[in-house]
Amino acid sequence: MTSMKKNLSKSLLCIGLSLTMFATTAAVLPTHSVEAASATASSKAQSVISIGKKYLGVPYKYGATAGSTKSFDCSSFTQYVYKKIGISLPRTSKEQSKAGTFVARKNLKAGDLVFFYSPVHHVAIYIGNGKILHTYGEGGVKISNLNSGWWNNHYQTARRVIK
Repeated sequence: MTSMKKNLSKSLLCIGLSLTMFATTAAVLPTHSVEAASATASSKAQSVISIGKKYLGVPYKYGATAGSTKSFDCSSFTQYVYKKIGISLPRTSKEQSKAGTFVARKNLKAGDLVFFYSPVHHVAIYIGNGKILHTYGEGGVKISNLNSGWWNNHYQTARRVIK
């Protein structure tokens, strides 16, 4: 066998082995579907909501210390509950309004962040069925109706931070 034929044979053998290894690895690796990713996002959203609801009634305090659970302001509350599921958010509602990706109001999903005022200076967690979980003023952490009154009139934007 000539040197050129030997090199060609070796190259073809290497290519064949590489293709076999690729096909075997691809067959063994798990596949992830859109449904699986959606289920994961949905369970993370439910975790955020469940964690947040544990703090219903905790007093509102403007400028509350980040990480404290004795009182919250709107953005320390969202920052705290999302951190519990491994999502880091900036400290202020204005900064949080730039995190993640934009979501149109008609496409809100549980776990999305919703923002109010212009310029933004209030944030809440959308929990589904037109309700938000947030803290502001008397009563502290509470659930409010996004689609009525003040909240409806001052809605600004929304962001999805759960993937």
